[in-house]
Amino acid sequence: MNKRRLGNSDMEITPIGFGAWAVGGDWLYGWGAQDDADSIAAIHRSLELGVNWIDTAAIYGLGHSEEVVARALQSWSGPRPYIFTKCGMVWDESRNIDYCLRAESVRRECEASLRRLRVDRIDLYQIHWSSDDLDETLEGWATMAELQKEGKLRWIGVSNFSLDELKAAQPIAPITSLQPPYNLIKREVETEILPWCRENGIGSIAYSPMGSGLLTGAMTRERAVALPATDWRKRNPEFQEPKFSRNLELVERLKAVGARHGRSPGETAIAWVLRNDAVTGAIVGARNARQVDGIVGAADFRLTPAEIAEIERDAQ
Repeated sequence: MNKRRLGNSDMEITPIGFGAWAVGGDWLYGWGAQDDADSIAAIHRSLELGVNWIDTAAIYGLGHSEEVVARALQSWSGPRPYIFTKCGMVWDESRNIDYCLRAESVRRECEASLRRLRVDRIDLYQIHWSSDDLDETLEGWATMAELQKEGKLRWIGVSNFSLDELKAAQPIAPITSLQPPYNLIKREVETEILPWCRENGIGSIAYSPMGSGLLTGAMTRERAVALPATDWRKRNPEFQEPKFSRNLELVERLKAVGARHGRSPGETAIAWVLRNDAVTGAIVGARNARQVDGIVGAADFRLTPAEIAEIERDAQ
């Protein structure tokens, strides 16, 4: 795969990275039960096909995703991929989830992630979600800058930040990257945030380019209804009426465009995200090796202006 420089870092990343959210398995914001062997096989298959970065987070599976990523890399004999993880969402012994970006908490989270990932330094450490209190968010960001100077983090970035939060954090320490949600259904970042990142040399790694599975072509009405109660999508309005029918119509356009090139709807949806020159890479999750084979090809799929217009017709 071709590679792109991520923001102000020295990392050249592939257009697609492996997303390890579902790898965390069964927890409050999880995707339901997940077999670790399938997860490891999916990670290995991604690396075999050229993907060179993995995005995870401490909160995914309450530490489990990071542990599975570490196990996958321990049994991987090829080039080591970059490891991206996140802080700011914490939990207690009763599995209650909270948010904290105070200095002591960020340092504690960093040390725990280093242990779970079995590394001495994290390639990209990101604030998962900002705090409602801007001062707390900036305290967390300043702490990450300190950890970077101490050599525990190579580069630091943010996720789900507003434009005001980006502007407030940038003077404290350069932001390497922003991780926003971005897909055909969720396009709010196109107006101000992505252009600002591009103008300021900040990389953008889009998450949910396939709308959390909604744009893959595999999501039907029957499957949406049958999602287990432990799958967070069960509570997502995009998977419910009146939005669900409109989203399925969008999938039909993705199918039509993709079919002309022998591509899946999911690949077409990812290619649409990557067409934006402000996007450095897209995070693509997979729960088994077979799913990887059906999406990695999006890295070299280029849509024409006419095809983009066809896909976007009636889309928000």
